[in-house]
Amino acid sequence: MKYEKFEKISLLTHPSLKEKWVQDRLSDDPSILGLGDVIVRDKERVQSKAGRLDLLLQEVDSNRRYEVEIQLGKTDESHIIRTLEYWDIEQKRYPQYDHVAVIVAEEITSRFLNVISLFNGAIPLIAIQMNAVQHGDVVSLLFTTVLSEVKRGLVDEDEGVHAPTDRLYWESRGTKSTVAMADELLEIIKSIRPNMELKYNKFYIGLAESGQPNNFVVLRPLKNAIRVEPRLEKSEIVEQKISEAGLDVLDYDNKWGRYRIRLEKGDIKKHEAFLKELMVAASGGQLD
Repeated sequence: MKYEKFEKISLLTHPSLKEKWVQDRLSDDPSILGLGDVIVRDKERVQSKAGRLDLLLQEVDSNRRYEVEIQLGKTDESHIIRTLEYWDIEQKRYPQYDHVAVIVAEEITSRFLNVISLFNGAIPLIAIQMNAVQHGDVVSLLFTTVLSEVKRGLVDEDEGVHAPTDRLYWESRGTKSTVAMADELLEIIKSIRPNMELKYNKFYIGLAESGQPNNFVVLRPLKNAIRVEPRLEKSEIVEQKISEAGLDVLDYDNKWGRYRIRLEKGDIKKHEAFLKELMVAASGGQLD
C-alpha cells in the first residue's frame, strides 16, 4: 500500500478555485457531502429579495430536501442568517417536503458552532466542515459533519399527546388478522425484553415496558399487512441485511429515524430469526 501525503489548502485564498468550483463539484456528485442518496434539484436558486440558494438537494427515496449554503473560509453571521432565511423561504413555499438547512464551510469555529447549536432542535440544521487537499496537480474535497440534525423527541413517545385507543379500534382500521400479527411480533420482542406489552394509540401500536413507553419499534396494522418501524440509524449495512433477508422495505423515515417494513401473512414466521435481530438492534443492541 503506497502512502502519499496531501497538503491542505485554503479555497478562500486560492487564486482560481472559488465557491463556484465547489458548487460544480457538489453538483456533479452530491453524495460526497455525506447526506445519503440525494440528487440536485436546483442550484443558484433565486430567492425573492434574498439572493440565491447555492444548492437544493432532495433524497431520492423520500420527500426530504436540503437547502445547502457554501462558505469559503470561516463561518460568519451573514452566512448563518442567509442559510436560515433560505431554509425558511423554501419550507414555507413547499410545505409538503421536509426541509433541512445545511451549512458547509471551510472552518466552523467553536463560537459559531455554539450559536448554530442554539438553533438546532428548533430548526433542522446540519453543519459540515469542508477541507480541500492537494497532491501535485490533484485537488480533492473532504467533508465532515460536525453538527448533525437533532432528532426531535418523538411525538410517538409522548403518550400524553395521543389519547389511547384499544384493540377494537385497530381491528377496525386494519383487520383482526393483521392486529394478530402485532401479537406475533410482540412474542419475538418478549423473547429479548420479557416485560414488554402492546400499547394501543391513535396513530400506531407502541410498546410499554413495565408500564413505561419504550417505542424502539412501532406497529401499524393495515388491511392486508402490518407495517413494522424499528428505530435504527440509516446505514448501508442495515439496508444490505434487510435486502438479503428479502423483506419489503417501504422507505426510511429520516425525521424519526425509522425503517418502514411491510410484512404480509406468513412473513413473520418465515423471517422470525432476522426480525429478532432487528428488534435487538432497535432496542440498543448490535445487528449480527
